[in-house]
Amino acid sequence: MHGAVWLMLATLWAAEGTAVGCPDACKCSRKSSPERSEVNCHKKGLRAFPSQLPSDAWILKLGENGITELKANALKPTPNIESINLERNAIKSIHPQAFSGARQLMLLNLYGNHITKLQPKGLQDLLNLRFLMLGQNQIGVLRPEIFKGLRNLSDLDMPLNALTALPSNAFKPLIALKVLDLALNRITRISPKAFTGLTELMFLNLDNNSLKTITAGVFRPLSSLEMLVLDNNLLSTLSPSSLDGLDRLQELYLRNNEIESLPPDLFLKTPKLSQLALSGNRLKTVDGKMFNHMPDLKKLYLHDNPWECDCNIRPLVQWMGQTKVNMSPMAALKCVSPPELRAKTLGSLRDDKLVCRA
Repeated sequence: MHGAVWLMLATLWAAEGTAVGCPDACKCSRKSSPERSEVNCHKKGLRAFPSQLPSDAWILKLGENGITELKANALKPTPNIESINLERNAIKSIHPQAFSGARQLMLLNLYGNHITKLQPKGLQDLLNLRFLMLGQNQIGVLRPEIFKGLRNLSDLDMPLNALTALPSNAFKPLIALKVLDLALNRITRISPKAFTGLTELMFLNLDNNSLKTITAGVFRPLSSLEMLVLDNNLLSTLSPSSLDGLDRLQELYLRNNEIESLPPDLFLKTPKLSQLALSGNRLKTVDGKMFNHMPDLKKLYLHDNPWECDCNIRPLVQWMGQTKVNMSPMAALKCVSPPELRAKTLGSLRDDKLVCRA
């Protein structure tokens, strides 16, 4: 009779969807076909990674706890784990074998921890990882062996870290990467070979860094890139070769830099550009003819620049009068000089008023 009671209780337990081996503070729910458990330990005051987990766990939610480290073989008891959320903990150290055996893992979220460095080859077992979130940590240095093994990674998010440079071959193992977010770091230097291997990359975000120059040809490996964000840097000049290799680029954002002039052939290598943002720079004049090389151009943002409305701006004014491109608020495109044309909009200018004084 005693055994029958236990059998009945076990049956009820399974029917209610409770997973065997669930940590005390957590809530575990079990799904069938195939049988697998979701473990929810979100904001439960945990100070360590749980050692007791259901062997069939596939989703693990551990966000907003006080976990400080990930020890070796932390995921060995859960060989089928596919998603781990560890955002906003206090993780400082990750053992090189912390993720050993987690070959089914597809998403790893470590956003908002205290990580200063990643161990060489520490992620090499994550052969199926697609999404890696490392934002808002304190990672200061990148080495290629950090990403060894991540041949299926498609999305790498590293905003709000302490990176100052992108060295050669920094991302070379990431042959399937499509999205790379490096915004809000302190990057001042990009090695000419920093993006080697990223032939599948479609989106690169370098917003809010400290870049002063773009090395000629640095983007050449990015043959699939469609969107490049370079807003809020310290760029003052661009060379004719700055955009080499970006023949599939569709959107380019260069807002709020210190750019004073543009080489007339800058956009020769980017014929598919449809959106170009140059607002908030120090441009005094731009050769309107350069936009003729972009037959797909739909939107152009040029406001908040100190336009000098003399004879040198005539080609731009003429182009504006003929184009069907959607310009950034026309009322915001205003002359700063000469005094007699100050505050006039570029769209209202007449050729005979645009003179250059000797």
